[in-house]
Amino acid sequence: MGVVSTIMGAFGFGIGVPTGLVIGYYLFIYYQPTHVETPKVRPLVERDTKSLEQMLPEIPMWVKNPDHDRVDWLNKFIELMWPYLDKAICKTVKTIAEPIIKEQIPKYKIDAVEFDTLTLGNLPPTFQGMKVYSTDDKELIMEPSFKWAANPNIHVAVKAFGLRPTIQVVDLQVFASPRITLKPLVPSFPCFCQILVSLMEKPHVDFGLKLLGADLMSIPGLYRFVQELIKTQVANMYLWPKTLVVPVLDPAKAMKRPVGMLNVKVLRAMKLKKKDILGASDPYVKLKLTEDKLPSKKTVVKHKNLNPEWNEEFHLVVKDPESQALEIIVYDWEQVGKHDKMGMNVIPLKEITPEEPKVMTLELLKNMDPNDTQNEKSRGQIMIELVYKPFTDDQIPAESKDGEVIEKAPEGTPEGGGLLVVIIHQAEDLEGKHHTNPSVRMLFRGEEKRTKPVKKNRDPRWDEEFSFTLEEPPTNDRMHFEVVSTSSRMGLIHPKETLGYVDIQLGDVVSNKRINGKYNLIDSRNGKLQVELQWRTSS
Repeated sequence: MGVVSTIMGAFGFGIGVPTGLVIGYYLFIYYQPTHVETPKVRPLVERDTKSLEQMLPEIPMWVKNPDHDRVDWLNKFIELMWPYLDKAICKTVKTIAEPIIKEQIPKYKIDAVEFDTLTLGNLPPTFQGMKVYSTDDKELIMEPSFKWAANPNIHVAVKAFGLRPTIQVVDLQVFASPRITLKPLVPSFPCFCQILVSLMEKPHVDFGLKLLGADLMSIPGLYRFVQELIKTQVANMYLWPKTLVVPVLDPAKAMKRPVGMLNVKVLRAMKLKKKDILGASDPYVKLKLTEDKLPSKKTVVKHKNLNPEWNEEFHLVVKDPESQALEIIVYDWEQVGKHDKMGMNVIPLKEITPEEPKVMTLELLKNMDPNDTQNEKSRGQIMIELVYKPFTDDQIPAESKDGEVIEKAPEGTPEGGGLLVVIIHQAEDLEGKHHTNPSVRMLFRGEEKRTKPVKKNRDPRWDEEFSFTLEEPPTNDRMHFEVVSTSSRMGLIHPKETLGYVDIQLGDVVSNKRINGKYNLIDSRNGKLQVELQWRTSS
């Protein structure tokens, strides 16, 4: 009977399995359930909140908050740079952490804490959006929102009591929205002195710890304790208004406050070369300190003179005598077209002894390239007198808002009067009906002066300086500024048009010594003109 039952069981298994497979295949292919309906396609706006959350578990910050900007370009940049950023960040972490660890471990009777392995993995952080604030102060404020679900490989070895266990950090997650402030903004690279970092809310930090292959976070109560400890410690240090300050530049050096005055007297030039067709030249001299954004100082033009005498004195504010140099360029004035450069030379200020007058005769060169054979040709000479006078602590002049110093008027200025200096910096959003080739026309006490025209530019920049010597302060006067555009084509139709004008009262510049502002142009839709006015007296 045992043999018969075995044979019958094998026969039933051999028949039953193929028969079941055939029946199952038939039902799968040919049987259609009647309760299945075709799903309806509905637009997202008709979905309820719960279904939207299921479809979009993580809504980007720029969608939830319209004041946040998309920064896809930044995420792409970090993705491409991450292999190199990973190494750089880890190297910096080691450099910063190792001295701190060595200082702290004696308190806990630990021999050493070492990084066996330190990499942040191949998953970079992603920025969900960024909000940028604009303020009237010289600062830039950003609030990026980033998330980082990393796969780091961090092994930390702890030496204590003759043992060396290794702790591994895994599954790191960091969600934070810091406020990053760059301030103050300065004209020296990288253009800010400090980085201030504050947290606007407690960050989310999650990670796992493994010791000898066991997950330490699985110990009851330890995970919650570690999470709260991290959030509390970070909040105590960096939650707004507390900040982490990272110094980048020395503010005193970056702002480059004035340290002295360079008095330059242009005496004469000798044996200048003929530039004009008729065998003469009309020379004048421009003076400028390197690393200085102020316009160049100019002498008067000496017409048809190859051995001109000027005897004109200028005062230049020095901010860094170790790096700055006096640049001297002689030009040939042309009534039409570009002025020709006759020669130049440069005097490093570190070669000048303070408080010691020095008369120098310099050869005029084509440029300052020592390997240029063109500099071997004689271009004439120029004679100047220099005196560098450093400021003492009680002589440092008061600075204006943007760090520039108001100079004194030159010798010969009438007593009770002064020198009115006008600097036309730039204009914005100019718009002409037929052409936009702007220049600025100034009218003051019957005298007219103009800047050079800038072709086809709605946001021109001139940075041209003009001066008026006055017998008395212009307390009750005003100056008329008119932006005009001249057609670049010859013709009688629309040769000129006005792009806007403004009248500036001069009482403020007499009281404050200097004003620098942007003025809305009348008869212009959005045009603005930036004008700087200085009132310099001999006292």
